[in-house]
Amino acid sequence: MFIRKPACDWLIVGLGNPGANYARTRHNVGFRAVDAIAENCNVKINRAKFRGLTAAASWRGQRLLLLKPQTFMNNSGLSVAEAARFYKLPPERIIVLFDDISLDIGRLRIRAEGSAGGHNGIKSIIGMLNTQSFPRVKIGVGAKPHPDYDLADWVLSDFTAREQRDIDDAVSRAASAALAIAERGTYEAANLYNGG
Repeated sequence: MFIRKPACDWLIVGLGNPGANYARTRHNVGFRAVDAIAENCNVKINRAKFRGLTAAASWRGQRLLLLKPQTFMNNSGLSVAEAARFYKLPPERIIVLFDDISLDIGRLRIRAEGSAGGHNGIKSIIGMLNTQSFPRVKIGVGAKPHPDYDLADWVLSDFTAREQRDIDDAVSRAASAALAIAERGTYEAANLYNGG
């Protein structure tokens, strides 16, 4: 009996907000990281599907769907759930890359699961998938400069020229970390990339 294999082994999602005015903000490092994966795989994320922009790619025998939700951050789960349903992917096959203010600029943290930690994009994905058990690559964008600083203003701010070099490097390493998850699994990827 012929059993059709799924057209996608992994869904790799970068979180951000659509629009040029958000492109270089702290909140959009997930978009930048998934763009770096696209570059590594020699594809462009430009096909409109699943309320987002997508590209099919392959990496060392793994078939990937790269996704940049265009729903704005707080509704990212709508796009992710639609793609996951279409490809019948379990949550452990959905890798999410996003900004984390609890990590210093440029630091990475890879986790197999976890809470939203106050991140509205992750909160939306957890709500739509009804689970916290999906791998993620957190990219440190630094804490608010002082406690009274408005959180939305902070995550929607651009990096300083001094921070930019560290974040460019982190985006590149986050892309490699996500591909390592697809190739070797979350725990091995975490051993390679956590803290860097």
